[in-house]
Amino acid sequence: MSRARIGARDWAIAVGVAATLVATGLSGQPPPTDIGPLGYVPLAAGGLTLAARRRMPVAVLVVTGLCTLVHQLLGLDVPAVAYLFAVYAAVRAGHRIATIAVSVGMLAALPLVILASPQPTEVGEALLRSRDVLELAWLIAAGAAGEALRQAERRADEAERTREEVARRRANEERLHIARELHDSLTHQISVIKVQAEVAVHLARKRGEEVPDALLAIREAGREAARELRATLEALRDDERSSPHGIDGVPDLLCRARAAGLRATLTIEGRRVELPSTVQSAAYRIVQEALTNVARHAAATTASVHIEYSADAVEVRIDDDGKATVDSAPAAGVGLLGMRERVTALGGHLRAEPRAEGGFTVAARLPLERAA
Repeated sequence: MSRARIGARDWAIAVGVAATLVATGLSGQPPPTDIGPLGYVPLAAGGLTLAARRRMPVAVLVVTGLCTLVHQLLGLDVPAVAYLFAVYAAVRAGHRIATIAVSVGMLAALPLVILASPQPTEVGEALLRSRDVLELAWLIAAGAAGEALRQAERRADEAERTREEVARRRANEERLHIARELHDSLTHQISVIKVQAEVAVHLARKRGEEVPDALLAIREAGREAARELRATLEALRDDERSSPHGIDGVPDLLCRARAAGLRATLTIEGRRVELPSTVQSAAYRIVQEALTNVARHAAATTASVHIEYSADAVEVRIDDDGKATVDSAPAAGVGLLGMRERVTALGGHLRAEPRAEGGFTVAARLPLERAA
C-alpha cells in the first residue's frame, strides 16, 4: 500500500475516533459543571492525535493518555477508546516497556483524577468509575492484539528474507555451474590458441626468423586469459567477493594494449585511498573492456586512461581517437551493458558516448561509501 493511502487511512481512523468520542460526550450524561464547547476539545484532540501513531507511537500514547485524564477531570464519562488505539499502535511498533510504563501511570493517576473532578468523592464510587472508564481487560486486549500483529509481521519478514536468501543461493549455484561450464569450454579453446602460438614462436626462433609482435601478443593474451579463468573459477568456488584483479593491474592492461600496436597512456591524479574489492574489480574491468573495444572496433591509434581518486569516489575515464562520431554512435554491446551493470550495482554513474572531437569516451564514477 502506498504511503499516501496509508496516511489517508490513518487520518480517516483518527477523525472517526474523534467524532465518536465527541458525539458520545455530547449525548451522554451532562457534566456536573458547565464546561462549554472548549471542554470537548480533549476528546477531539485525543482522537485526532491517532493520525501520527505510526510515526510517533510513544508520543501519541502519552498525549492520548493525558487527554483521557483531562476529560475525566472535567467529568465527561467517555470510554478511553483513543488510548486503547494508542496502546495497540505502540505495542505493534515494539514499544512494550514504554506502553506498560505509561499504562501503569494512567491506572495510578485515574482514581486521583476522578476524585479531583466535580463528582461524588466516595472512594468506592471513584474506583468503580475508573474501572468502567479504562477496563484492564480491554487494555490487555489492545496490547495483546498489537503484540500478535507485530509477531506476525516479524515472521512474515523473516519468511520473505528466507525466500530471498534461498533464491540468491540458487542463483549463485547456477552462476557457479555456468562459470564451470564456461571455464571448461573456454579453457580448452584458449589452450589450443596458446599452444599454437607457442609452437609458432618456437619454430620462428628455431629458423632464425623474426617473431611478429602480433604473434607474441597472442601468446601473452592466451597465457593471461588462462590465468584469469583459473583465478575466477577459484574465487567462485571459494565464494569470495574479492576479485583477482584490481586497479594495480591496470598498467598491465596498457602494456598488452601497447604490444597490440595501440599507443596507450595512463594518468593518475589524487591521493590513493584504500578501495573496496568491488570497486577495485569494477575499475579494472571497465578499463579492460574499454581497451578491448578500442582494439576491436574503434580503429584507433591512441588511447588514454585517466584515474582520479577523491575522498568519496574514484573516477575512471578512457578516451580514444577512433572513428566514432556524434552522428554515427556505435550500438551498445554486451561489454557496455556489463560495465553499466557493474557501475549501477555500486551506486555509481557511467557515461559512454562519442566525443565531440572524434573518438569515444567511457567515464565511470564509483562511490566508495556504498561499496564499503
